[in-house]
Amino acid sequence: MTPDDVLSTTRAVRRRLDLTRPVPRELVEECLKLAVQAPTGRNRQRWHFVVVTGRERRERIAELWREGMNRPGTPMPEEDARRAYAFPGSMERVWEGAEHLYRHIHEVPVFLIPCITGRTEGASVHEQANTFGSIMPAVWSFMLAARARSLGTAWLGPLRLEREAAGVLGIPYEKVMQVAFVPLAYTIGTDFKPARRVPMEEVTHWDHW
Repeated sequence: MTPDDVLSTTRAVRRRLDLTRPVPRELVEECLKLAVQAPTGRNRQRWHFVVVTGRERRERIAELWREGMNRPGTPMPEEDARRAYAFPGSMERVWEGAEHLYRHIHEVPVFLIPCITGRTEGASVHEQANTFGSIMPAVWSFMLAARARSLGTAWLGPLRLEREAAGVLGIPYEKVMQVAFVPLAYTIGTDFKPARRVPMEEVTHWDHW
């Protein structure tokens, strides 16, 4: 795969995760070694990656994710909804995939929970951006590396019941913040295609808004 292939076909995989095939530890480690090559603010490398493979812990984290998903969410703003539903059938497929994953999340062989030292509650927008900007590029690099190895991922987090998840996984909640919840498995087939997006002219602003 060329870099453009990887960048344009790394999808949020929900229905096409192979729930029967184990993922070798060495493949996860390869992806993590590439992930930590991502840029990080002031080279502080405050990232941590909790890899969950044990059945009991996966089942407990899956329960917490489902419980969080069952809580009321924030309504989608009108502009967001217009873009999300710009292409007929696209969001219907997203919801079908989400429902499938909701039913089968506990069967996914690997969970990745990226974390960063420090919490952002009450922080300025500047500080929040610097914090998340020091971990999210690494998570995306992990997902791209996974795609190049016929593995699928989806960005599902962070877990709404973060404190409870921290207790299950031994994460020091007061000092370390979870930033995402990423299921990982081989994909069923590898023929993913570029997504349909709103026109670039609508979202690109040259020199001024």
